[in-house]
Order: sequence, then structure tokens, then C-alpha cells
Amino acid sequence: MRYRFLLFSTISLFIFSLIIGCSGGDISSDSNVASTSKPVISAMFPATTYAGSSAQTLTIVGSGFLSGAMVSFNGISRPATYVSNTHLTAELTTEEQAVAGTYPVTVTNPEPSSGTSSSQVFTLTSLIFGDTVIATPDWTAETHGKLKAPAITTNLSKVFDNSQVQRLDITIDASNWAVMQSNLTTLRTKLLAPNNYYLMDDPICVPGEVKYNGKEWYRVGIRYKGNSSLYGANSNKLPFKLKFNEFEDIYPAIAGQRFYGIKKLSLKSNFKDESEIHENVAAQLFRDFGLKSSHTSLCKLYVDYGSGPVYYGLYTLVEEVDDTVIKTQYADDTGNLYKPEDGAAYLSTGNFNTYEFAKKTNESALDYSDVQALYDALNSSLRLTDTATWKANLEKILDVPIFLKWLAANNVMQNWDTYGVMTHNFYLYRNPATGLFEWIPWDNNEALASNNRCLTLGASEVTSQWPLIRYLLDNADYAAQYRLNVHDFATNYFNATRMVPIYAAQSDLIREAVLSEGTGYTFTSSSKFDAAILMLKSHVALRNAAALAY
Repeated sequence: MRYRFLLFSTISLFIFSLIIGCSGGDISSDSNVASTSKPVISAMFPATTYAGSSAQTLTIVGSGFLSGAMVSFNGISRPATYVSNTHLTAELTTEEQAVAGTYPVTVTNPEPSSGTSSSQVFTLTSLIFGDTVIATPDWTAETHGKLKAPAITTNLSKVFDNSQVQRLDITIDASNWAVMQSNLTTLRTKLLAPNNYYLMDDPICVPGEVKYNGKEWYRVGIRYKGNSSLYGANSNKLPFKLKFNEFEDIYPAIAGQRFYGIKKLSLKSNFKDESEIHENVAAQLFRDFGLKSSHTSLCKLYVDYGSGPVYYGLYTLVEEVDDTVIKTQYADDTGNLYKPEDGAAYLSTGNFNTYEFAKKTNESALDYSDVQALYDALNSSLRLTDTATWKANLEKILDVPIFLKWLAANNVMQNWDTYGVMTHNFYLYRNPATGLFEWIPWDNNEALASNNRCLTLGASEVTSQWPLIRYLLDNADYAAQYRLNVHDFATNYFNATRMVPIYAAQSDLIREAVLSEGTGYTFTSSSKFDAAILMLKSHVALRNAAALAY
């Protein structure tokens, strides 16, 4: 999002107040069959934008959209870009976003249908930005500037240093903090209606200062993030996302601002993890096993929203996949990166739709033919009639060995909150060097723990609803490779000899930070923390034995 008004001390903010129009129907298949029914808007994204922002794209999700539809903003129509019958985009100009107020948005299908949706409402509020001319005394090219991939790779060891617990401070203006809390309350209320995280907009982003390793980063974009960790935590210890150049058009002095070359970071709250090291250890295990995965580290977070720093507890600092993971772990970062969610993330016949297969790179290129090719190859009937051709076609679009390695590691260490049980928490990157999709894991706070929802090693309970597991493990060649991966991971990476010292070192490192967490800012306690570390040590022994016996 770009901004042009640089001299205002107060910049206004749009909040889209959405009235959910769907009656429980799934956002699903692509069709453009003429219908006399009205189109329905279920959600609009982004649901927040700042008055004075440059022209931007509005994404509209719903049902019954036809090619040739028009989108009206405040009574002014413009052609929509038709992506699918559930997904449109439209362009908003700088001028029509400049003034505070509420604005209706509708979709009208072309003749002979000519149906018009019920209107959804833009609501305007304000953020305080203060003086847009700021000093940046801590700025250096190495710490704050844009860097090439080799330099970023070098800096990753400074950001994700697991030999110590760093301190990270966030400072936010009291008025902007109040806007964040009000917006979060509004989003929680809206979530109760559809009970669907995937129709929720991102929380409001506000400017703030970030201090780390004795240096300050200026007017960083700060917002809440997450699904259950945000809306179901019942705690002040909530996850955050940082975007270091979010407000560069309002504050020219921070143009191109990065954090040791990094544009975006997640601060995860260690929700549902009484040891507070699951995310950190699991990500490292994936990388050790030769998979692409985010770098992570542990830090003490302090937030000052007007009355001095408040200790928010121990957080896991996580590298974003759509930023430096693909930039530093691939030779070419220009490929399509997708983050599937909800029904589309099953990868099964009839579930593909463009909106739920969200593009995280090359967003303006509305070409999903590579994803459709993956669906077609995976779900082809050739699997039952010509296995060799089915395998050959699948291996032309998917890096099967990488997926089988991930599946083996994930099932040995146990992690239920991902593909096979849940329709989220993975990325697919189309590697330009090979033309193949590669699997990248995400959000591992539920890993490294037994749960009755975890898959068995043989995954015999998995149905064709999850074809990437079921169909591959039903094939003798793929099943044999998976079994070898299970044994390799257990023998060389996930065994008590290797892992118990890692657990002991990390628990010793973070103990003071964990036990300093206060009421309302913790998911653990002294006794729970000690028990959780002991559980990790017994868990690795049990899983190693099970894997070697498989």
C-alpha cells in the first residue's frame, strides 16, 4: 500500500464493516454460468486502508459473480477483474480514498442477469502519525537498508541467534494503541457470526518504534496476527507482525527500511506451548532434515503504549516465508508462492478456488494455471488405470521427494495442526529452477507433542479427502520412500541422544524469561514449564522407538 499525503499530522484510516451475506455456503468451484440470482459479497480485503493512500486493489470474495461484473464504490462504478465466480478484484483511486466517511460497495452482474448485491460499508477512523519529518540516528546501510540475498543470509545469524535470549521493545502511541484494541474487539465480534477465520481481515496496522540489540527502527508497521492464537487466547500475550517499510510513504526518511535486510517478521506468542520452545525447535528440525523452513529465535518482548514498558513475555521471532525464506533459501525468488487455506487446502477434486489459494508473490498476475495443473495431476483417474503415467505427470509439477520428507518428519515429531488434519499452515512455492512446487511448513507451535488428532506413522486413517497423503502412500514406490525418510529422520535427527541436550540447553536459556511472565501474559507456570520439558524428553524417546519399528 502506497501513500502520497506526507504533511498531515493525522492520517485517517478506513475500516470496512462487513455484513456477512453468505448463508453458510462454501466458496468453491469456478463457474461463469449465467444466473438470475444476485451476487453476494462475503468479505472485502483489505478491510483497512488509510485515507490519502495511493490507488490500490480491492479484493472481493463471495458467490454468484459473473465475468463482466461492475463494482460500485460510493456510487461510482468501475469494471471488476473476474478471477472466478467467488473472487473479483477492483481498483480504487487515490482521490476516492482521501476523505473520511462511510462508503457503500456493491457488485452488479452484467445482463441478462443484472443482479446487484447488497451493499457493504467502508467506515473511516483516524490514526495519529505526528510529524512526518523524523530523525533516524541509528540508521546504517547494514542494519536498516535493503540488502542482497548473500548479505541477508549473513545477517540471519544476528537476528536468529539461539545462543541467547534477545530483548525486543515496541513503542506505540497511546491513541494508536487504542485503535488497535478497538479494531480487535470489532474483529472478534465479527468472527462470531461466520465462525470462519479465512473470511477475517487482517487487524489494523499502526506505526511504532522497534528496538533490538541496542538499535532503533522507526515508524515500523505493527499489527496483531494469527487465528486461534489471536482470537482464542483469552490473554494479553498475543502474536504480532512487524513490517518495517509499511509507512515509508508517510515518513520519507524510512524509505526502504529493513531489519538486517528483512522486510517482515512474525512475533509468535507460544500459544498452547507450556515449554515455549516447540516452534523454535521444530523449525530447526525441518531445516536440519534438508527442508526449506523459517529461521526462528526466542526473545523477551516489551510493549510501551503510553505508561512505560510492559513485559509481554517470551516470544518466538519467526522469519516470514514470503520475504527472506524464498529470497535466501532459493536461487530464484520470482516464482509463485501460495498459502492455501480452508477448503482449497485439501487439494482434492472439486475444492479448488482462487481466493483460498492465496498468492503471496506475483499477486497482480491472476494466473492460477500452475495450481490447477497440480490439482489435475494429483487427482487424475490415471492413478487407478495407468500408475506410471500418473506418477510421471505428478512429478512434472510437484517435488514429491520434498513432500515425502516433510510428511515423514512431521509425523515422527508429531504435529496435527497442518495438512492431513487441518487445512492450513503450509506454503507451496513453484521453484523457477525446476518448475516444481515445493512444500514449506509454517506455524509449528503445536509440534512435538502427542495429541489424539496426530496422524499415525502409517497414516492409514487418512482418507481421499487429503489426496496428497492418501494417494502417495497408497503407491508402493512412494510409500517405500516415505518409510526410508521416517527411519532417516528418527536415526539421524530425532533421537534422545541428539534432542535431550537441545531441550536441556534451550530450557536453561529461557527459564528466567519464562518464569518472569506475569498474570495475563503467560500460558505456563514454573511447574508446567518443568513438566513440559520433561514431556519433550520422554516424547522423543517414544517417537524414535515407534519410527524405527515402523
